Amino acid sequence: MATMGSMGGGRGLGPMAGSLSDLGVSVASYPDYVQAQRAVDYLSDQQFPVEKTAIVGSDLSLVEKVLGRMTTAKSALTGAMTGAWFGLFIGLFFGVFTNRNWFGVVFTGLIAGAVWGAIFGAIAHAATRGVRDFVSRSSLAAGSYEVMVEAGSAEQARTMLANLPAR
Repeated sequence: MATMGSMGGGRGLGPMAGSLSDLGVSVASYPDYVQAQRAVDYLSDQQFPVEKTAIVGSDLSLVEKVLGRMTTAKSALTGAMTGAWFGLFIGLFFGVFTNRNWFGVVFTGLIAGAVWGAIFGAIAHAATRGVRDFVSRSSLAAGSYEVMVEAGSAEQARTMLANLPAR
């Protein structure tokens, strides 16, 4: 992990920290993100300047959970559902400008979107020629999470976290 972004902007850790050493020193380590987040929330509740903190995940792993097989029919169905939403949006948009048969305009948009979505979904799946015939969800998982604080405030943060109530 060469760079680390920060949402805060101009104060504290700055918009981009170049390395882990730029983030300060570790004041606590937790086995999961929820506990690290709870620690930073506790620091915030104690009026600690949390813009001087960062939560850093270590030992990252990419976890890809396979959800099922993807077939041309499933791809067409997914495309039809997406197309139906888009067609509904277009139908509602054009329906605003009509003074006759509003429902017909909206329904036509919905059906046309579903049909075209199904066609494009099936074509897109067929174009892959069997490469990646499954659906999955990816996420990053860390082995541990460090709460990092700028060096000048580290001792204050450690003292506060020593009083963090157990769950």
